[in-house]
Amino acid sequence: MWSSLENYTCDSALLSRCKVIYYTVFSWMYGFVGSCAHLAMVNSSWTESHIGKLWKIPDRTKRVYPPCDTSGLQVLPLERSTDPPKIISVAQFRPEKAQNRQLEAFSVAIKKLHAESPRPKLQFVGSCRNAEDEKRLQNLKDQAVELKVEEDVEFYKNVTYRDLVRLLGGAIAGIHSMIDEHFGICVVEYMAAGAIPIANNSAGPKMDIVLAEDEQQTGFLAQNVEEYADAIVKVITMPETERLEMAAAARRQADRFSEQRFYEDFKASVRPVLCPTSK
Repeated sequence: MWSSLENYTCDSALLSRCKVIYYTVFSWMYGFVGSCAHLAMVNSSWTESHIGKLWKIPDRTKRVYPPCDTSGLQVLPLERSTDPPKIISVAQFRPEKAQNRQLEAFSVAIKKLHAESPRPKLQFVGSCRNAEDEKRLQNLKDQAVELKVEEDVEFYKNVTYRDLVRLLGGAIAGIHSMIDEHFGICVVEYMAAGAIPIANNSAGPKMDIVLAEDEQQTGFLAQNVEEYADAIVKVITMPETERLEMAAAARRQADRFSEQRFYEDFKASVRPVLCPTSK
């Protein structure tokens, strides 16, 4: 028995060492190939920093934000019903999207609200790629029952774009909880739709999206369940005038990621490479 255990330990140590060597070599090769690029376009400040450490070509690295066609969302009225106040979560039912954390934070927020405060609704909107995603969706439904908030949570699977726009137009806030997401298009969609974002305090949302607009706050950043719950409570309980001002600032901030901005930044990035003599 002890001999087998020793052999297993040795094999595991050897395998771990081989993995370290493999990833070290792969990282070096990745960095070498990347350093040969004439132009590297990255989709966020966080990605730019990551690529800069690996490829070390800052002069040839250009940040070009993804095009977000939010024209259909920008026309939604900022004024919307708060009876009940609705919080929306738009994401595929994948493990890295961490919807279970959102659900837990929502249940904590309900407990923090005063008895006279309106009881909010949490709406999960997403798609399922396979049986594993379907299982995750069912686990969320089971979790809602365990947390005793099943009457306050709604699930929408594989909805049409028209229905998505309708749901976004009724939400006062949008929640996002993926850690180190390179950009975060759903956060931009929340802002364009007039839903105040409550996003993860990391990567794209932190560094590029949920930023002040003309010194006006555009949303909230959170890292753990308590911070998410506090942000939910703040959005629900803030005066309507304050909420509308924040939503308007968030919508203006979303304009930075328009398709037109993408076209301009893309052309500005590739022009020196394709036409080096042009001015």
